[in-house]
Amino acid sequence: MYAVVETGGKQYRVAPGQKVRVDRMEGDKGSEVTLDRVLVIVDDNHNLTAGNPTIAGASINARILEQHRERKIVVFKYAKRKRRRVKTGSRRYYTTLHIGEIRK
Repeated sequence: MYAVVETGGKQYRVAPGQKVRVDRMEGDKGSEVTLDRVLVIVDDNHNLTAGNPTIAGASINARILEQHRERKIVVFKYAKRKRRRVKTGSRRYYTTLHIGEIRK
């Protein structure tokens, strides 16, 4: 059984027992969250349930494993013959979830 869920403007394919890294969500480490924007559910018999755009009443239980930041991404802009050099960086926040039960 698996489902397609939307969070943070992105879609993820999740299954029970799986770890997923998503954009930062509110909550402390170890707390339970509910993902209610479920787009598609496929059960063990390969029966597909699709929403329009979401499935009414469907939700996914998940537990927050960690709140962290990614490694730094270096952005370097350079313009030749103009003496222009700009070096900046970015570190994105993310949340690691442990997927629990998928409910229809």
